[in-house]
Amino acid sequence: MGENEASLPNTALQGKKMAYQKVSADQRAPGHSQYLDNDDLQATALDLEWDMEKELEEPGFDQFQLNSAEHQNLENSETADLNLDPIQPATSPKGRFQRLQEESDYVTHYTRSAPKSNSCNFCRLLKIFCTAIILFISGILIGYYSRKNCPSSATSSETLDLQLYQEILKTIQAEDIKKSFRNLVQLYKSEDDTEISKKIKTQWATLGLEDVQLVNYSVLLNLPGLSPSSVTLISSGQCFHPNGQPCGEEARKRSSQDLLYSYAAYSANGILEAEVIDVSYGNADDLKRIKKVKNVTNRIALLKLGKLPLLYKLSLLEKTGFGGVLLYIDPCDLPKTANISYNTFMVSLNPGGDPSTPGYPSIDGSFRQNRSNLISLLVQPISASLVAKLISLPKDRTTNGACSPLELPNNEERIVNMKIQTVTKFETVTNVVGYLKGLTFPDRYVIVGSHHHTAHSYNRQEWASSTAIITTFIRALMLRVKRGWRPDRTIVFCSWGGTAFGNIGSYEWGEDFKKVLQRNVVAYISLHSPVRGNSSLHSVASPSLQQLVAEKNKFNCPRRGQCPETNISSEQMQDDADYFINHLGVPTVRFTYEDIKTLEGPSFLSEALFPKHATKIEEMDPFFNLHETITKLSGEVILQIANEPVLPFNALDIALEVQNSLKGDQTNTPQLLALASRLRESAEFFQSDEMRPANDPKERAPIRVRMLNDILQDMEKSFLVQHAPPGFYRNILYHLDGKTSQFSILLEAWERCKSLASNETLQEALSEVLNSINAAQVYFKAGLDVFESVLVGKN
Repeated sequence: MGENEASLPNTALQGKKMAYQKVSADQRAPGHSQYLDNDDLQATALDLEWDMEKELEEPGFDQFQLNSAEHQNLENSETADLNLDPIQPATSPKGRFQRLQEESDYVTHYTRSAPKSNSCNFCRLLKIFCTAIILFISGILIGYYSRKNCPSSATSSETLDLQLYQEILKTIQAEDIKKSFRNLVQLYKSEDDTEISKKIKTQWATLGLEDVQLVNYSVLLNLPGLSPSSVTLISSGQCFHPNGQPCGEEARKRSSQDLLYSYAAYSANGILEAEVIDVSYGNADDLKRIKKVKNVTNRIALLKLGKLPLLYKLSLLEKTGFGGVLLYIDPCDLPKTANISYNTFMVSLNPGGDPSTPGYPSIDGSFRQNRSNLISLLVQPISASLVAKLISLPKDRTTNGACSPLELPNNEERIVNMKIQTVTKFETVTNVVGYLKGLTFPDRYVIVGSHHHTAHSYNRQEWASSTAIITTFIRALMLRVKRGWRPDRTIVFCSWGGTAFGNIGSYEWGEDFKKVLQRNVVAYISLHSPVRGNSSLHSVASPSLQQLVAEKNKFNCPRRGQCPETNISSEQMQDDADYFINHLGVPTVRFTYEDIKTLEGPSFLSEALFPKHATKIEEMDPFFNLHETITKLSGEVILQIANEPVLPFNALDIALEVQNSLKGDQTNTPQLLALASRLRESAEFFQSDEMRPANDPKERAPIRVRMLNDILQDMEKSFLVQHAPPGFYRNILYHLDGKTSQFSILLEAWERCKSLASNETLQEALSEVLNSINAAQVYFKAGLDVFESVLVGKN
């Protein structure tokens, strides 16, 4: 059966030929059911036809007797490899009994004496014929409608899974999340990361999670010095703390910790006195314009946070020759409800992991590099109120109700003295890792990540919100596990330490178990800072998971009585998913609630960490309904990825994302466009042909499902480029923000090419993208070839 067709043996009747006609698919009558096309019904039809022929085999009907060889062939026809096209026994050239009666030599070959009544015999035969036809048609109709009305095993399985998911998710209640959140906030009394980690471990183990571990790493942290940083305006001699308050003992006592933790971790230390030059957001065009009119060597840049990764902008300033940076957030870039003009903040200049062991884990015996600072610039975050004082602007900067951005007048000179003091020391960062072992594929991991404990009290409520959500989901999940259920794949729950200093905990764990994770991780679901606003649900997902996320977003519609426009993008995230996206190529999902103004404003403002009083979770979500929604949305995605026989990833969406990313004004070579087109063709064929097991349980041979899932989980690895600008993702499927769709490394190279005489940077970026697309196309093609070989071998 299947690909090899075999027709029925041709047989000759003694005395007279009997013709049987195979009716092709395009000759079927309109309304012919697909359920009639299967092998069982074909065999049944042949049996019925043969039985009816035997009924006519009475003495004297010699011309209808088959010889022994022909009879043997028909008896074996049930096991013959039949044609895929259905055989319709009732459609011989003239019809069964019509054919018998209209043959010219019918009477001549009739050897028996004529019956007494031909009409009586004819009526008897007609009755037999009609009865057989009625039974035959009735059997077909009964079989058709019984199969139509009974759900397929796939539908039944999907329904059972959905019922199971809903049963688990319905136990998640906003009140439980709120209670857990408040307990965590009260728990936050120790500055020791290990103590908080131990309490989280105890809580998870109490809920029944298996094999909960504390994983410790000794890492190099950059911490504030004994006294806060200061900025002095030379023209007036006034000294200010980073928050804009005058230097003095009283101000220091009033907010000493906040002042100390207003710093850039891993910045250079020292004192610099120089002219302040306003570089706005610090992109290539800004710097090109400034260099034409000013000498920037060893000057201090007044830099706005946002629009581009901070590390990238600092690298440009460093190459241009600046010596220091005063970093701030323009109030016009923030929602009106965010009144943080006097708030200080912290940033980290660490691209990820322990700076003393770049690229390898901080385990005992590892070589430690002496890296007290990761950049030659002196970088100091300051408040917007201090910026206003430095440039002598009035307090009211609104014009006709519109906010006026902060700018230093071009014709005025400001010279300041900036003093930065930090210390570096080794401290222990602890991760909490718990496992729920899978039943069918225990060596395939779905990682769920939150974070705990940041420097000082920065984002305290955000980490409590994150930890409350992951703990609530574990509680709901383990209630079902205790009743005997397990997911097919292993779910790994992680609470990361050292996030504020450059995602140190997640990086070190990833580097420690890199070989295992490269082979086994199928997805990462981030619960980092789930509630940052209350006006818009914002979903970030890998291209292969966007379809799944769009389906799950519909969950939010019945709860709110309306279906807002789906807001899903593949954009860079400032959280612990960084290592899994950029070094392992793992498909990732994150749901967050944001303010619309934040989404519409400049990206990368979340790189700033504000003190505890800047973000009040309970004011944004007093009843914790948003937390409940995030928990259930994330939970359903986790359950579906962990439990579906075939991973719910979409290969074609990756190819479409690649083609969309090549649109725009950049110079795209014909080779790039041709490769993208071939990638789409391969992905379309893969999606339509090899993804059948996702919908049809009959196709789910274990070896085929395993091969298919292995291909699906590694699809994004082809898009990890070797070199990316500082702060840019190595995974080029992710864009800088939700407002740009082009490949970020091509955008950056194009901008730099416009300001430089050489286009070498652009050619390098084009080559990186070209190689990535080619690798993906080869990957899909190899997967298709393997499937073809296996299936042909089995046949």
